[in-house]
Amino acid sequence: MGGMNANRPFIDKSHPEVYKAAVAAASATRKAAVEAGLDIGLIELINTRVSQINGCHTCLSIHVPAARKAGVDQLKLDVLAAWRESHIFDDRERSALLLAESLTNLDVPVDRDEIAAEAGQHLSTEQIAAVEWIATFINAFNRISIASNHPTVGAKKAAQLAD
Repeated sequence: MGGMNANRPFIDKSHPEVYKAAVAAASATRKAAVEAGLDIGLIELINTRVSQINGCHTCLSIHVPAARKAGVDQLKLDVLAAWRESHIFDDRERSALLLAESLTNLDVPVDRDEIAAEAGQHLSTEQIAAVEWIATFINAFNRISIASNHPTVGAKKAAQLAD
């Protein structure tokens, strides 16, 4: 069952009830983020940036097309890895990316109070919480795909998953 190596199963297939619960929680998180006022494009920017950091080709193959579909400009996707140096990201996007990275690069010590204060200049408390939930779940799904050695998703499948 699962990946190419019998000792490396698709963990989502080996324990489908756990994966189903994770998908339901991620869906609830996405809904809460939209209700908090985050647009789908920003959510997909977060998903893409976290997946870049984690090196998850599977999630990148899903979330980059989803970001395009949500209206994220291709130039933003092209320079996303260097968002700090670029001037094309607005203050909300920069705040969300800062929060997401702080929950992804756990080996880099940060002052979470300082980051929350900085983000709070452009995001509400509810939006900060939503960004942190989005980052938490994409980190989890990156790890699920990396552990399982999931394949890169083709364009047709990515379009279906983005709906």
